[in-house]
Amino acid sequence: MRTTSPNASRRHSAAILAAAILTVGVAGCGSSDSPSTAQAGPPASASASANPDAGVLGIRDPWVKAADKGMTAAFGTLVNDGDTDVTVTSATTSLSPMELHEMAMKDGKMVMRQKQGGIVIKAKSTHALEPGGDHLMLMNLTKPVQAGDELTFTLTFADGKTQQFRAMAKPFTGAQESYAPGHGEPTTGMSATPEMSMSPAS
Repeated sequence: MRTTSPNASRRHSAAILAAAILTVGVAGCGSSDSPSTAQAGPPASASASANPDAGVLGIRDPWVKAADKGMTAAFGTLVNDGDTDVTVTSATTSLSPMELHEMAMKDGKMVMRQKQGGIVIKAKSTHALEPGGDHLMLMNLTKPVQAGDELTFTLTFADGKTQQFRAMAKPFTGAQESYAPGHGEPTTGMSATPEMSMSPAS
């Protein structure tokens, strides 16, 4: 009985050891799969945290032009990964009333004006908000926007959904934009909407 008992217990130990190795191997496979699934989640949630439904935009490289007073603007790239067009109808921030603006030719020069119908981002495409093009206009700053300040904006879409994003302020002198010439006074033309001339750097 003494000779069979150790052999039986050795066989039993070997079986337990084999089972343990198999379990560790399976667990190892499971853990190698989990990082890839974990990595797949954050990029989507980072750009769509405010709106998990269809129609949410990604916002790349958002920034605001630093300004001491008056008017300034927010820029970036709007990304529509969805299957339908998305229209931004308005934008808000706690620091200033806002309008959606565009640059357009008028009397042979580029002027800034309110964009009628909102900003449309086509399905599976991007739309740049940039100096000299479409942008989000801060109309009347209640305090200076200094380089390094972070502002929070809320976009409202045509379907009533909203989405927040944050943008850092930085200095910008390209194109020598002047955001408030004659602000509040009728401009030469048909409307009293503030217009911005694109004058070359002197």
